[in-house]
Parts: sequence; C-alpha cells; structure tokens
Amino acid sequence: MTTKEVANKFVNLCKEGKYDQAYGMYADNAVSEEMPGVPNNVTKGKANILNDFQQWSESIEEMHGGSVGEPMVAGNHFVVPMSMDATFKDDRGRQKMDELCVYQVENGQIIRATYHYELPDMGQGM
Repeated sequence: MTTKEVANKFVNLCKEGKYDQAYGMYADNAVSEEMPGVPNNVTKGKANILNDFQQWSESIEEMHGGSVGEPMVAGNHFVVPMSMDATFKDDRGRQKMDELCVYQVENGQIIRATYHYELPDMGQGM
C-alpha cells in the first residue's frame, strides 16, 4: 500500500472506532512517541503500543466527544488532527485535547507515530 492508502485506511478505521484494527497497521517493530514530559513517552513494539492504548482507554470514565480529521500526506509521512473530550477515572478529571498525530510509513506499515499536543496542567509537574 502507498502512504496515502495507509493514511486513508487508518483514518477510516479510527473514525469507525476500530482502533484494534488501526493499530494492526503498525509494524511489529514500530515506535510510538508521546510528548517530552509524559512518563514513559517512548514505546517500542506493536504489542506494547497496543497495550498502552488499551490501558489508556480503560482509564477513561466517560467520552464526551472527539474527532478524527482527514490525513495530509507528504512523502512517506502523514499527519492527522485529532481531538478528545473525556473524563478520566483518576485525578485528571475532564480534559479536552487537540493534537497532531504524525505517522511514518514503510512497506505499507506504520513504523513511527509521534503525537504533538499541549500538556494539560495536572498539578503533578508534568
């Protein structure tokens, strides 16, 4: 698949809420990188990335809204704007977040994902 095909399929799966299938598009040796300052901000390996996503989704008490935008492709990268409005089970409470998700594609698979957003002030020195 071309980068554009990967981007379109990935975005469509996310819009349909099929995140397990979207993460299935990652290479086994993929790397996911959150913003600096986030604990354990680099995750290596598709299984670990999927596990982190599952832990994150289980930490949500209620999802109030969110969006997945259209991908923009440049070479072997694509970027997708996403937003979220959720209440977490822990002391984070309700948070709204906008982010840019940048993906690198190689041989029809996502090999790197980086997430760009403003860290919320959680009173924990993040």
